[in-house]
Amino acid sequence: MSKVVLITGGSSGIGKAIGIFLSSKNFIVYGTSRNPDKIKNHPFKLIALELNNVESINIAVQKVISNEGRLDVLINNAGIGITGPIEETPTEEMRKAFDTNFFGAVDMIKTVLPQMRLQKCGLIINITSIAGYMGLPFRGIYSATKGALELVTEAISMEVMKFGIRVVNVAPGDFATDIASSRYHTPVFEDSVYKEVYQENLNIMDAHVNSGSNPIEIAKVICKIIESPNPKIRYRIGGFMEKFSITLKRLTPDKLYQKILMKHFKF
Repeated sequence: MSKVVLITGGSSGIGKAIGIFLSSKNFIVYGTSRNPDKIKNHPFKLIALELNNVESINIAVQKVISNEGRLDVLINNAGIGITGPIEETPTEEMRKAFDTNFFGAVDMIKTVLPQMRLQKCGLIINITSIAGYMGLPFRGIYSATKGALELVTEAISMEVMKFGIRVVNVAPGDFATDIASSRYHTPVFEDSVYKEVYQENLNIMDAHVNSGSNPIEIAKVICKIIESPNPKIRYRIGGFMEKFSITLKRLTPDKLYQKILMKHFKF
């Protein structure tokens, strides 16, 4: 029996790449979009979802279950970027980032769990970020949203294990997507004390995304996780230095690691 997969944020970027690859492997794939009717000739099914609306989440999940009779895999992929000095970033924009990247993902998990318990099996994959393992300058809020989801995954994976449900994290590094164009940027204010170093960091961020790897690499790992009878709790996908930065943080004194980061980000 082909497994039924629901991917949040399946209209572009990483979500679209995952959906295309899984469809080619004969999975039954549903993606989500705020306005699926505006997207023509999409390579797999898209359904409407507003991630910050619990009623919309319930309708989307029930539509998949009604159509297919089950839901085997949830991939929490939808997310938004946010950059800026903490001091100058509007708190309302911070809340929006948490609403989507953290609370939206948690509400999706809460909504699919009853069906997965009924089936006595299920897999939830949370797309986090290597940035969630460290507080990156001018990306502190984004790091915090992804770090929070990493920790919740640890907790809930233990809570639902006895029901035959597995919950895992997949933390990508920089991949070639359109996230840079859609993230919230705190403006570079002319009178800001952070002006020069923040602008320099924006240039670095954009360069990293533009030169990032093909998101098909994430899709291949996702497929292996789905097919694994006993997946790990964490998967990290990216270049050697991106993954090594996590190990380095664990092994290096805090002050020294901070100096390494500040040198890398041109402080």
